[in-house]
Amino acid sequence: MSEPALIYKITTAAAYAPARAAGAFAGMPIDLADGYMHFSTADQLRDTLRLHFKGQSGLLILAVRAGDLGDGLVWEPSRGGQLFPHLYGGPLPLSAVEWEAGVDVGPNGDCDLPEDVR
Repeated sequence: MSEPALIYKITTAAAYAPARAAGAFAGMPIDLADGYMHFSTADQLRDTLRLHFKGQSGLLILAVRAGDLGDGLVWEPSRGGQLFPHLYGGPLPLSAVEWEAGVDVGPNGDCDLPEDVR
């Protein structure tokens, strides 16, 4: 499997707000509990939003340059045996974020992804 150039982090605006001043994002509560930061590929993003963020509005999608994360980025099997990107060993440096965009997930899990998701 070749590593995609961009991977995606879903967060709430409230969880992400402190990162703007700090220059690094510590993650969502689940990331802190699990000891690593959860990401999705472009192909996995819609299902992740549907399964874990149904009915939520005001979310942010962070497009992160995978190559900027170094050895802390590990690909591990998760949902259905798919390999998911996980970041170990510290916060996400905002310098690795290529862009961010808002997204709302409907009560049925439907959403419109930003057109830059690739």
